[in-house]
Amino acid sequence: MSLVTLVRHGVTSWNLERRTQGHANNPLDPIGIAQAKALAERLSKEEWDVLYASDLMRARQTAETVAETIGLDIIFDQRLREIGRGKLEGTTEEERIRIWGNNWRELDLNEEHPEFVAARGAGCIEEISNIHPNKKILVISHGELMRLTLNKIIPDFNKQDGFGNTSVTQIRKAGGGWECVLYNCTDHLGKPVE
Repeated sequence: MSLVTLVRHGVTSWNLERRTQGHANNPLDPIGIAQAKALAERLSKEEWDVLYASDLMRARQTAETVAETIGLDIIFDQRLREIGRGKLEGTTEEERIRIWGNNWRELDLNEEHPEFVAARGAGCIEEISNIHPNKKILVISHGELMRLTLNKIIPDFNKQDGFGNTSVTQIRKAGGGWECVLYNCTDHLGKPVE
């Protein structure tokens, strides 16, 4: 039985500004760094076998903070990157309306298709669990990638709400399928961090 713990990266200034991040390589802000440290402290209370992460800077920095604390090397995998947002990256809703109009969602702005992202994430998680059977696996990634992946590998899951920054979600593979045993937990942050 594989246990995969999915973690969203710490907060960035773009999160707070509500800018679309996608594949942008932006860093954690000071709050995000503090969140990553709190996450690392939480995760240090358990034994882990392997650590995977997206190679985008915000996930990389979160993973590096965790790796330093728990003593694991990081395996970076581009399949764990956030959904690509094309021309939307770096923009706010207000800016999108100003540039493309109120119907900007109907335009082809070179975004990665959600079904492709779901298949990319699900394939990566399945492969990681097959490479490391019966291990405790940490995966540090991005909210939309995690949501789409979970909805793909756990068909009746169908969650639409987002993940908190540095939230912990655990899935377990037993028999022929996956089940979620912990969802979007941010207890390590104490109180909500804005």
